[in-house]
Amino acid sequence: MRLTYIYHSGFAIEGENFTIIIDYYRDSDGENDGIVHDSLLHRAGKLYVLSTHSHSDHFNPEILKWKQHRPDIQYIFSRDILEDRHVRFDGAVYLSPSELYHDNTLCIQAFGSTDVGCSFLIEVAEKLIFHAGDLNNWHWKEESTMEESAEYEAAYLHELEILARVTNRFDLVMFPIDPRLGREYMLGAEQFVCRFAVSCFAPMHFHDQYEKAAAFRSFAEKNGSLFIGWSFPGETVELPDY
Repeated sequence: MRLTYIYHSGFAIEGENFTIIIDYYRDSDGENDGIVHDSLLHRAGKLYVLSTHSHSDHFNPEILKWKQHRPDIQYIFSRDILEDRHVRFDGAVYLSPSELYHDNTLCIQAFGSTDVGCSFLIEVAEKLIFHAGDLNNWHWKEESTMEESAEYEAAYLHELEILARVTNRFDLVMFPIDPRLGREYMLGAEQFVCRFAVSCFAPMHFHDQYEKAAAFRSFAEKNGSLFIGWSFPGETVELPDY
């Protein structure tokens, strides 16, 4: 199985006879140029396109046009995309937290977020994969009061406990490492890998700050996770076969 970092929080997962594209914002070489348009949209097998929520850096309406060239696409979106952006697209499945989609290839269960929309737990090819969307400890400690930061953290830890009722381990996690949070920008990721057994950890939501994202490597590895460090959009890695 292969994982490709498209850009920001966008990823592609390729397995035998399937491709999953998650939270497409822009292609690896620009708006409509790169690995998605050049390769992934033409790959044989089932094609799934997922969006965790309606923020423009996670959902680009351009993806709806892909169905003109790939009528077999299965779209799976957070329900807020339907409600907040008024996207009236009958060819999608819309999920709220606790709802799921499944077919003979994969199962996707929606969980909560500490911002808009959902996070997604994907079971495919005997692996458990988690894309956090905007689930994170958005504490903003350098801008918020102590009480506000404590509320943000409590909401985040509550969502982790809901997730833990279903599983305490993941083969792959894609999770925000967002330097905008300031001095403790990795706190949410630290809490996540301490709460769950994570085989592979892939940072996201860092825009072009690759060094800031890579700083999480030592903490992840100390907690038993293989850290996938990105160097450029469109980079692909082979996931270990545990």
